[in-house]
Order: sequence, then structure tokens, then C-alpha cells
Amino acid sequence: MAKFIYKARNWEGKIVTAEVEGDSKESVVQKLRERGFFVTSIKEKAKEMVLFQKKVAPKEVSIFARQFATMIGSGVPLVRCLNILQEQMDNPRFCDIIRKLRQDVEAGATFSAALEKHPSIFSNLFVNLVKAGEAGGILDEILERLANYLESSEELKAKVKGALTYPAVVICIAMGVVVFLLTFVLPSFQSIFEGMGNVELPLPTKILLDTSNFMREYFVFLAIAFGMAVVGIKKFFATKQGVRILDTNILKMPALGMMLKKVAVARFTRTLGTLIASGVPILQALEVTAETAGNVVIADAVHKTRISIKEGESIAEPLKQSKVFPPMVVQMIAVGEETGELDAMLTKIADFYDSEVDTSVKALTSVIEPIIIVFMGLVIGGIVMAIFMPMLKLVNMNQ
Repeated sequence: MAKFIYKARNWEGKIVTAEVEGDSKESVVQKLRERGFFVTSIKEKAKEMVLFQKKVAPKEVSIFARQFATMIGSGVPLVRCLNILQEQMDNPRFCDIIRKLRQDVEAGATFSAALEKHPSIFSNLFVNLVKAGEAGGILDEILERLANYLESSEELKAKVKGALTYPAVVICIAMGVVVFLLTFVLPSFQSIFEGMGNVELPLPTKILLDTSNFMREYFVFLAIAFGMAVVGIKKFFATKQGVRILDTNILKMPALGMMLKKVAVARFTRTLGTLIASGVPILQALEVTAETAGNVVIADAVHKTRISIKEGESIAEPLKQSKVFPPMVVQMIAVGEETGELDAMLTKIADFYDSEVDTSVKALTSVIEPIIIVFMGLVIGGIVMAIFMPMLKLVNMNQ
């Protein structure tokens, strides 16, 4: 609920200034009048700046859609649904957004129009599906379908994250161990090597000592350079050109590229299938699908498909020409077009590729795990061997 600061004259004629919570200015004024106050001015209190505001997670939006669908399907009025969801919402930011949605609906706006005011929370896909549900009088069914779509998308995203998180964490730990050994452990052996007299140090040990000295001497500069490189790379890949380069090359990578292509196909077919099944016009559905593709290469192929459909062609032909989608997908879409069951066919393709992604993730993890273990063993083992090689050489000379 919002906070309002009001100035009013009470029943004794005295001017009172106070703060009160309410859903809107009108409701607050009404309540104050019922208590015998004559409101002379009222304004919403400025919100305090929050440095670390809690974000609205996609999972929360999915739960919101699922609960909304259940209540609407049970015959609960729209405004009351929003009121119930607002009261039980733990996330303060999402709670405030639901409150604004309710106020807009109470003021006469459609639910889709109210959602459209919060694009950072409710995607274009969400808004378009709700709009189709309102037009067809099947909002509960659409919200149920939307909840299923969001849950499937999050599950798919979690699988990919799970496959990439493990190697990333292990590589970071390995780099941290190497830096620690070179910066803090190796210098303690340097005095031992210097006291070994005329024993010539092996080449690996010399390289390791030079690297250690360089890192210790220029540690601050190296840290700043590394930070600047990370920021620069992130900024570059945030540009249109950077995104295109990344998306194009990532699909060409040997194992990871194949898995990400399967993810892109699953997302494309699931999104388009959900939109078409919900009654969204094909051109509008393709536009929304392109926006949510998650990859510029896939989005380009979808945009070309949209243009060709405007010119009277089928969906399957431009997808085939893009060479991004596997032949099986193109043929199944063509069959779906011919039989008039495109939405069902797209859903079947999405289900198939979801299971394919699951298999790819397991295969990728099983391959990456031993490679990373061997890599860590070689790096750390190599450093340890380089440290002990001069000592072994000295022992052999004394014998």
C-alpha cells in the first residue's frame, strides 16, 4: 500500500497534518471523510531511495500466473484475485506492482493494459497472451498455458546454467590456487634456491620464479588491467555488434554450440506454439517469438520468416533457408502447416528438444568433469614439480 501525507480540518475545526496508508488518493479521502475530516490537500509520500531493491524473479512471475489462473478458473473476480495475491506476496517490489495493477483495473483499464505499464516484469509475450485471453474470454486457460510456458522456460534455463556453472566455478578455483601458489607460496622457496650455491635451476623453475616475481611486482597493475578487460568485454558484448558476434560464434562451438542450438529451437517452438494455441495472430506471434528468441541468429531467421509469410509463403521454407533449424524441425513444421495442427506440432517439437537438452547437459557434464580434473592436476602438479626439481637435482649431485 502507498503512503499519503494529508492536511485536513477535523470536526473541531482544527487543521491536522498526518500520514496514512491507502490504495489510492480517492480511497484515503473517502475514509477520512467517514471519520469526520474535511481534506484540504493530499499527496503521495515520496518513496525512499533503496540502494539494493529486491528484483522480481521469473519464478515469482510464474507462480503469480499459476495462482491467478487457479483463482480466475474458480470464478473469483479479477480485482479480488489481485487483492489476494498482493496480500500474500513476500517481495515488496512485486507487491507494489500488483497494487498498481489492481488500481489500474479498478480505474477501468483492461488487465493487459495494466500489465503493459510494467515491461521489466511482464514481457511482451505475457501481455500479448493475456490480451488474447481477454479477447477470447478464456483468460484462465491462457494464464494456465502461460504458467506452463514460464515453468518450462525456467527449467530449461536451469539445465543450461547447471551445465555451465560447474566448469566455471572449478576454473575460477584453479586460477585462484595458481595465483596463491605463485604469489605467496613460491617466494618462500626462493631463498632456499638462492642458498643452493652453484646449482643451476631447471628451466621450468626459472620460468616459474620469473612469473612469480613479475606477479608480485606488478600485482596491482595486473589486477586493474584484468578488471578493465572484464568491464570492456562486458560492454562490448552488450552492444549490437558484440551480441551478434557472440551469438554467431557460440552456436559454432563443438559441444556447447550444439546444446545451445537445441535450447534455442526448444524456446522458439515452445513460444510460437503457445502464442498460436492462444489465438495470437501468426505475424504478431512471430514478432513476439523473435523478441524472446535469446539469440540474434535465431531472431534474424524468425524475422525473415515473418516477412516471407507477409508475401504469402509458408513458415517452413524460410526456416529451411536460414540453415539454423535442423531438417527434422523444418519438416515437422511443414507437416503441421499442411494438417492445420501447427500449434500441436510445435509443442511436440519443444517437448522433444527439452529432453534432448537434458541428454546433452548430462553428456557435456560427464565429458567436461574429467577434462577439468586433468587440467587442474597438470597445472598444479606442474607448479609443484617445478618447485621440487632443484631439490631433486641437488640430492642427485650430492650422491
